[in-house]
Amino acid sequence: MSEVTLTVGPKSYTIICADGEEEHIMKLGAMIEERYAKLGNARTPQEAQNLLFAALFLADELAEARKSAKKSSENVEHEKARSGGKKAELRAEIETLTKAEARAREEVKDLKAQLAEMREAASHQHDLFGAPSVSDEIIEKLETLATRAEETATALEEVSGAS
Repeated sequence: MSEVTLTVGPKSYTIICADGEEEHIMKLGAMIEERYAKLGNARTPQEAQNLLFAALFLADELAEARKSAKKSSENVEHEKARSGGKKAELRAEIETLTKAEARAREEVKDLKAQLAEMREAASHQHDLFGAPSVSDEIIEKLETLATRAEETATALEEVSGAS
């Protein structure tokens, strides 16, 4: 155990503390002395009352610090709650995009199947002059549509993969 002597106002006080705590106790004593000095000419003849006022100054500062810490903690909790909501929104958006991608892929698959059927039918059907009954123009348009559908599906996949 160690002893530390603190001076507050006109009096000195000997404090017993654990070894290694001397510097900490000296700093606390300096804080009390600082608040005691704030009393200035308002000091009373009773030292106990003066020490009580110095302690009240410290207690007021402590209460304000606690209030500020609580407010900061509440702000942090609020931010966590908001970011959790944003994560849920992003998950829902990813799910929606994933479903849209699956639908687009199914449409591409169906269009390719229809295109293959039309090509097959066109290769077997000829009009009186030997021209195919399904024009090459329609086939070209269907191929373009299938390509666009594939590009859309790929873009959706990239967006859902990036999220």
